[in-house]
Amino acid sequence: MLEFWQNIYSNFDPVAFNLGPVAVHWYGLMYALALLSAIFVAKWLITHDHINISQDKFDSYIWWAEIGVILGARIGYILFYDPNAIYYLTRPWEIFNPFINGEFVGISGMSYHGAFIGFVLASFLFCKKHKVSFWFLADLSVIGISFGYIFGRIGNFLNQELIGRQTDMPWGIYVNEILVHPSQLYEAVLEGLLIFLILFVIRKRTTFIGQLAILYGILYSIARIIAELFRQPDAQLGFLYGTSWLTMGILISASFALLCVTFYIQRNRTKITS
Repeated sequence: MLEFWQNIYSNFDPVAFNLGPVAVHWYGLMYALALLSAIFVAKWLITHDHINISQDKFDSYIWWAEIGVILGARIGYILFYDPNAIYYLTRPWEIFNPFINGEFVGISGMSYHGAFIGFVLASFLFCKKHKVSFWFLADLSVIGISFGYIFGRIGNFLNQELIGRQTDMPWGIYVNEILVHPSQLYEAVLEGLLIFLILFVIRKRTTFIGQLAILYGILYSIARIIAELFRQPDAQLGFLYGTSWLTMGILISASFALLCVTFYIQRNRTKITS
């Protein structure tokens, strides 16, 4: 059993099935499952906790948020991680081009932090248009987002990407004949399941609106920093500033954590309710 696990990539096809010339990857299916599960959790909360928002309005918000997430994730990757950022910024029509030399290869390169920024901007615009409290919607959304995140990271694992650092632990998996941490699964637990459980348990004990959303930002940043210590840095960037530990993920997460802590202190001091 252990031998099978350690060699799972040698016995697993990241392509789930083919639709003619188009290969449908497990990652794509996991992304869809992540979205659907996040929506399911949010709608369950609306009904179970008697949250004051109509299902129709929330359905409309989902479209805004998803568009913001997709745009933010892709553009964020290009700005934060892609060494060819200038190429894409001067040719924006190529940002979502899934073909290379006429061959369908899909769209690779998505940034969580970019997705987060896109989500915030889309939510802000929706709330301004529909006169809904941004923090109210953010509190509702982050519980579902953290749950859906579990499947997103499982998708990374099945897609054999975001590989972990070398290890001698027995639960490591072989990648190019090197035993590495299954860091994607660490992230699924730390950044997804653990945060979901915390937010779900404390959701009725908050003292100001926006508390869940800001706590999510803090908790995610901490979990991501921990997970980055077991994950290989992005190949095109490597470790930053000559260190053997600082990655772009850690740098951005630390910045997000400081920003969220500032928001938390400010809103907690005034106990803002809108």
